[in-house]
Amino acid sequence: MKDSMGHEVNVPTDPKRVVGSYLEDYLVAVGVKPVVQWSVKNATGTQKYLKDDLKNVPTIDYSLPYEAVTKAKPDLILIGNDSAVQNGKYNQYKKIAPTYVVKNGTDVTWRQQFKDVAKAVNKTDKANQGLKKYDQKLTSAKKELNKKAKNKSVAVLWVTNNSAFMVSDKSASGSLLYGDLGLKEPDLVKQVSKKATADWSSVSLEKLAKLDADYIFLVNSDKDADMFKDPVWSNIKAVKENKLYQYGDDSSWQYKGPIAYTQQIDHVLKDMTQK
Repeated sequence: MKDSMGHEVNVPTDPKRVVGSYLEDYLVAVGVKPVVQWSVKNATGTQKYLKDDLKNVPTIDYSLPYEAVTKAKPDLILIGNDSAVQNGKYNQYKKIAPTYVVKNGTDVTWRQQFKDVAKAVNKTDKANQGLKKYDQKLTSAKKELNKKAKNKSVAVLWVTNNSAFMVSDKSASGSLLYGDLGLKEPDLVKQVSKKATADWSSVSLEKLAKLDADYIFLVNSDKDADMFKDPVWSNIKAVKENKLYQYGDDSSWQYKGPIAYTQQIDHVLKDMTQK
């Protein structure tokens, strides 16, 4: 197969030991249990919403150290973005096992990336079945939202270390809400997304005062944050109207993929359509 960077890669027909750091959602969705799982030390840790699927799977640092990858004894290495194999890293990895860089970049949708991962592990049929099921769920959810929350706007915030971050409209849960579900995007989200250089952008409390979202989904990693006691926070429209819904680090709101998005759809329906 030819990967996204043009490497010709001889991938195994039925890989048994796959390293696919930060691609675990896609792998689990097609029935492949990776041999290691992505982690960030002293930060969010692992993708806890996948903890049942990745039970007893050891962690690997997000930077994919050469020694740790070697120790995992993979028969296939999947890399999620071009930057992860710069400065000679690709040649190091390919000495360990066939190394395939999946489709990535700002123009690549999560569906394209999911299909590419599935193709690399020879599970295209399973991916297509999964997408069909997901799209049926999506159609049903959109009908329900159109009935009970028509033209309502939403935003996703993450609060950690007394700082707020807003998800970009084309990343993680933003892609689901504004893309797949077609929910209304507040002006502040549009402004922040235009300048975004990462999935999550820092946003000041002063700016949040102007957030006119009807609903806010909050990933709360700092329950005792001083900002929650500030009158500016209390006067944000959705907070004031009791339309703020909180989730913890163990939720899927910071991530993307068919499993994450299926869970997020359930959360949206529960919070936005049930009185």
